[in-house]
Amino acid sequence: MDSEPPTAPDDEGMLDPLVVGRRIRALRAERGMKLEDLAPVIGRSVSQMSVIENGRRELKLGELERLARALGVRVDELLRAEPPSRRAALEVALQRAQRGPLYQGLGLPPLPVRKSLSDEAIETVLGLHAELERLHRERAATPEEARRANGELRAEQSARGNYYPELERTATEMLAAVGHAGGPLSQRTAAGLAGHLGFELHYVPDLPDSTRSITDIEHGRIYLPMRAGADPRSTLLQALAAHVLGKREPQDFGELLRQRVETNYLAGALLVPEASAVEFLTAAKGARELSVEDLRDAFAVSYEIAAHRFTNLATEHLGIPVHFLKVHASGAISKAYQNDGAQFPVDALGTVEGQIVCRWWSARQVFERPDRMTPYSQYTDKPKGTYWCTSHVASSSTGDFSISVGTRFAEAKWFRGRDTAHRLTSRCPDESCCRRPDARLARRWDDKAWPSARLNSSLLAAMPTGTFTGVDRAAVYEFLEAHAPASDDR
Repeated sequence: MDSEPPTAPDDEGMLDPLVVGRRIRALRAERGMKLEDLAPVIGRSVSQMSVIENGRRELKLGELERLARALGVRVDELLRAEPPSRRAALEVALQRAQRGPLYQGLGLPPLPVRKSLSDEAIETVLGLHAELERLHRERAATPEEARRANGELRAEQSARGNYYPELERTATEMLAAVGHAGGPLSQRTAAGLAGHLGFELHYVPDLPDSTRSITDIEHGRIYLPMRAGADPRSTLLQALAAHVLGKREPQDFGELLRQRVETNYLAGALLVPEASAVEFLTAAKGARELSVEDLRDAFAVSYEIAAHRFTNLATEHLGIPVHFLKVHASGAISKAYQNDGAQFPVDALGTVEGQIVCRWWSARQVFERPDRMTPYSQYTDKPKGTYWCTSHVASSSTGDFSISVGTRFAEAKWFRGRDTAHRLTSRCPDESCCRRPDARLARRWDDKAWPSARLNSSLLAAMPTGTFTGVDRAAVYEFLEAHAPASDDR
């Protein structure tokens, strides 16, 4: 027998009775002992000793010490976290599964863990249980879960000024590898970057509707859509970014959103390189002529990409805290970011996306302007202070959106448009600001009208089966099979 005194566990609350029981059983069997030999050691009956070995009762420290002495081991040996054998590990996993809420909710009788139950049978039951858990996780993945994940990611972006130095470095290294000296990124250079990374580009008319691009890693091909009006660089660079960052199919909303943020950020950093953009913006700040429109034109990108890149670089390199909004014509927020204290509308869970912006904010007022080609700037007096904002309307297949970039009143001095005469007051979230109807109109129309709401179909749609992204895997594989090189005979 080991003469060293037994040692107590660091935290009895962390013990797993199932594993402890299996270790006691394994050690007892190795020594040719029976339950009748161990039960008296701790002053228990044989049936109670069986209950302990089956993990249905926790042992006190004194009982552990006495059992360890009887088995000729230290207490530490009984408390090791891993089961004593593969069979024991399977039995422990099966018992844990049966005690869980999913198995209990099925209303099935317990499956006794006997010697006659083969390893293969246990593995089959555990496999079925794991698949049921996966299906339940997908079905439980609700819009609320997506909004929570989005809120967490937005808080992270705000804390770091929406600046990701590691992604900026990656973009710089990629551009240097193809000899890009700065300034706008041409389509030819973007294609050269794909070639540098070992990919051929194929523009096809039959890309599955559920995809933006498809990367065939085996054959070194990237399939892109032949869609008129779209900037082919952006979709290509997003595909390259996903490859360079080693992204794979996301398993939950949080991972999906983070992948999109990181791939979009890297694609934006390639289209609007940091060094060139910072030089451009620093000169514009010195002249007090900062303008998202100028950044857009200087790097030949969309207004939205220019606005995003401005938020990436403004705080880190110009010392200017900012906020960003993408708002649908209906007033609903699609995207939002701030590190300047701008107070966005939120729901009870702190969610911003989907909330309705105040009618008096620049993001809503811009839709009422007949001239959408001219930048619209506005000061808004809000409960937390006065903010300056510039807004632009962009159209897409899903409707019109306003893209807005703003900052606190004190920082407006650096921007073109600071001399705007447009100034409004917002008291939101006070309902009397813009949500409550005029009293006269309320008296006139209360109980005399019934508007039919345009319900967003996504509120009622079930989660797509198979993946969180909703990509039609069958269509993708059929597409790849049809487009694979003719010499590939596999």
